[in-house]
Amino acid sequence: MTTIAKSISASTGHRFNYAWLVLAIIFVVLLAAAGIRATPAVMIVPLEQEFGWNRSTISFAISVNIALYGLIGPFSAAAMQRFGVRPIVLGGLCLLSAGTALSTFMHLPWHMVLTWGLLVGAGSGVAATTLAATIVSRWFETRRGLAMGLLTASSATGQMVFLPLMASMVGNYGWRSVAFLVAGVAALAIPLIAIFLPERPRDLGLKLYGQTVDTDAATLAAESSKKNPFMIAIDALISSVKMRDFWLLFISFFVCGMSTNGYIGTQFIAMCGDYGITAVGGASILAAMGLLDLVGTTMSGWLTDRYNSRVLLFWYYGLRGLALLFLPHAFGLGYFGLPIFAIFYGLDWIATVPPTVRLANDVFGRLAAPIVFGWIAAGHQLGAAFANFLSGTLRSSLGTYTASSMLMGVVCIGCAVMVLQIKGQQGSKGLPAAA
Repeated sequence: MTTIAKSISASTGHRFNYAWLVLAIIFVVLLAAAGIRATPAVMIVPLEQEFGWNRSTISFAISVNIALYGLIGPFSAAAMQRFGVRPIVLGGLCLLSAGTALSTFMHLPWHMVLTWGLLVGAGSGVAATTLAATIVSRWFETRRGLAMGLLTASSATGQMVFLPLMASMVGNYGWRSVAFLVAGVAALAIPLIAIFLPERPRDLGLKLYGQTVDTDAATLAAESSKKNPFMIAIDALISSVKMRDFWLLFISFFVCGMSTNGYIGTQFIAMCGDYGITAVGGASILAAMGLLDLVGTTMSGWLTDRYNSRVLLFWYYGLRGLALLFLPHAFGLGYFGLPIFAIFYGLDWIATVPPTVRLANDVFGRLAAPIVFGWIAAGHQLGAAFANFLSGTLRSSLGTYTASSMLMGVVCIGCAVMVLQIKGQQGSKGLPAAA
């Protein structure tokens, strides 16, 4: 398969660097995987109606998915370092395809926990932001912030752009049609990885994008270590937890997960239903936010290459908190309320990832950063799992999501102040950072 990649690189090298094609391939994979992760958002009400499961039961299965998505990340990054990116990603795509297809046979709550919780959660943990961080570290010397912004945007955008189609399919053909659709999407991504993804630039006779001197020999030797991937991930955790910046990044990403994937990403469509908005209407609003996120997170990557990441995170978390505090009022402001929320929240959806990855590289070094970021990303998904279960439970108890929105907004504003305490290796006054 490397022969095909070499041929493409040789024939197009004078026009563009193959690193951008690798970026495009991973963009598509993350887009597809994120769309699969978003699927349960349109299944909550249909599953309630068909099986009589309450929202807390369904939210528990989704929370298992979200938690595994995060916890698999550092071990996946370590396995990619030990065995290579291609085989690990292929395994993750197979899990995604199998888990979603098998879910069409479920009729008990534990069936959903097994399929959407365990199988899809584990597969999602491979096709996650840790994959993006690994690819950026392996292929880019410069423009890392922009590359990470694009890949992060694909992950967040994919969770939403497919939702209107899936919501329409659920309404017309039932939830099983969506499960079959996403199983096919995962299967179609398998040959894309198998044929067109080399392990590293060196396999094509290339240097990292923007690299002027070949300095990655030591990195390659370290990646070729025969050490157990499990121990690689655990050693990275043991070393990083001794550092204050790790905990600040971990907690900030816990809050990020609470306020995005765990709350809006999974509960927003059901929330819209409380105000008489159809599932397709709610999904369309999420899709609009996904497209706005593509712009916002890509721009965040561009800014991360140029400015202090801590200051960027301060603004991102602060503005997100204000948007969430506004959300309960948005439903009562007629035509303009939700569009205002969608614009501000959508541009800020996952804009926090590029500066967080940049800070991880600054603090932990290029080789260790993808694995340590995997542990930080685990905080993101643990926060998402916690928020999903909490908001579902509060909705069942109080009959409204208002308390959840207020809680998420206040926590985000507190996080905005906290991130200014991260030291890293950058200046403290928002001055341009080294590219």
